[in-house]
Amino acid sequence: MPDIFDEVADDLRAERTNKLLRRFAGPLVGLIVLSVAAVAGYEAWTQHQAKLAAAQAESYLAAQQIADGQKAGRAEALPAFAALAESGSTGYRTLSRLRAAAIKSDSNDMQGAILLWEQVAADSSADPILRDFANLQWALRQIDTADPSAIAQRLQLLTGSGSVWRSLAQEGLAMIALRQGQTDLARSTFKELAADTTAPDGVRGRANGLLQLMGG
Repeated sequence: MPDIFDEVADDLRAERTNKLLRRFAGPLVGLIVLSVAAVAGYEAWTQHQAKLAAAQAESYLAAQQIADGQKAGRAEALPAFAALAESGSTGYRTLSRLRAAAIKSDSNDMQGAILLWEQVAADSSADPILRDFANLQWALRQIDTADPSAIAQRLQLLTGSGSVWRSLAQEGLAMIALRQGQTDLARSTFKELAADTTAPDGVRGRANGLLQLMGG
């Protein structure tokens, strides 16, 4: 008798299962199709992104090779950098703007360079270190011509203990102090930089040299 009841129960379960399958066959098939389509779409998107990244890398490296060549021909790299700055990924967009800014600055197109540094500094999606570098370049390349207070304000933002550009920013502030006749302040800053073992050798060497010119 228990075997008969078990068989009946199994039959009932099978019948209910068949009814459920017939009832929800359409939605289940649709769900499977959507799942397959989603996977296929993701794979296609991934491949597209990989191809796009490879193309951008190739374009950037080609432009960089031109930019690293003879100074007279460096401007030929600007169109490629401009294209990447317009439609490239965040990393290539930032690097392209910085390289283009350097070329423009060296070619006496300071207004063009300033515009690009401003774009990088204002780009919230860019790497914070590169944004700070853009601010540093904006300040140092205009240290003899722009408003001293504006230059100092930018440089002050880069003098925090965690800033990788701290020493260069302090050096810039000392130069601004010299420009404004604040010799004691400049001398004090140069002494700090000359004694700072964490500062780059170039910064320490320039600080020592300027201290000697200023009389120690």
